Amino acid sequence: MIEFLTYGATFGLAAGLAAWLTPPLRVAALRFGIVDRPDERLKRHREPVPYLGGIAIYLAFLLSLSFTLRFRAEVLAMLLAGSIVVLLGLLDDFGQLPPWTKLAGQAVAVLVLVKAGIFVKLVFVPPWLAVPLSILWLLALTNAFNLIDIMDGLSAGTAAVAALALFAVAVWNGRTESATLLAALAGACLGFLRYNFEPARIYMGDAGSLLIGLLLGALAMNNGYTRNNDLAALAPAMILGVPIFDMLFVVYVRWRRGMPVMLGSPDHVALRLRKWRLSTRQTVLASYGATALLGGAAVTMSLLDAAGAAGVLGAVVVAALALGWFLRRIDMSL
Repeated sequence: MIEFLTYGATFGLAAGLAAWLTPPLRVAALRFGIVDRPDERLKRHREPVPYLGGIAIYLAFLLSLSFTLRFRAEVLAMLLAGSIVVLLGLLDDFGQLPPWTKLAGQAVAVLVLVKAGIFVKLVFVPPWLAVPLSILWLLALTNAFNLIDIMDGLSAGTAAVAALALFAVAVWNGRTESATLLAALAGACLGFLRYNFEPARIYMGDAGSLLIGLLLGALAMNNGYTRNNDLAALAPAMILGVPIFDMLFVVYVRWRRGMPVMLGSPDHVALRLRKWRLSTRQTVLASYGATALLGGAAVTMSLLDAAGAAGVLGAVVVAALALGWFLRRIDMSL
């Protein structure tokens, strides 16, 4: 009972702080010209939109935890790594960091986590493979949420739904520390979403998207999925499937076109769905729904035996391939 009071207090405090901090940060961003300007290519909003929403998420997450959680070594490492990517994102929001410089900074944050013992811990994964696999996972998730931050409310809302799904898994497995961290992150994202949902009055910027990607990647890794079958080790990838699918789809499309992978292009899943026939709001809500469904599928997979888990995984893979085929047929040239 005490744990649930802590979860509720953490969530409510984070949401309230994010909602309270976002408006003054929006005013500050406008005053100092820290805005995202339309470019008639990828950024087609009508007028400049201020950044710094990521700072509201970061502060709400940090301050809420300061009241409800003891900062053990792993938690401190997560906060340090998060601070590194927030600063990195701010530098990119203020100007434009070269892609490889940005990736190097993310690698430093990831190494902080690994050094603190935050890496894949599965009995069937040998230590020599666990660390590089963890580094790849963390870098991929950090950038995946950055990549889907292309539409009002998309990244923050998807992160909130994914965090709540991971929170449910953590509570089920009695992982109170992870559950508290996830409650804080979900609350911070939802408090910010009030101002980021269409029409967005502020963006989170790279400072926010890199932070939530890194934190969700770290908190998803060792959340207790494999009690009934080893295939459930893929559950975190399923819960975070929306940004992962978008990242893989964009990389594939750019590779097929012979384009640099890190070069921006309008090939994202959300932009293709909007080009097809959905509105911005419908596209974003569909992403939330897909994240919730994938979260449910991941939980189901972790509760079944190996055969049942294989069936769930197979159905998700077939659905993903069918969606990829459909998206590829949407003409983005017009």
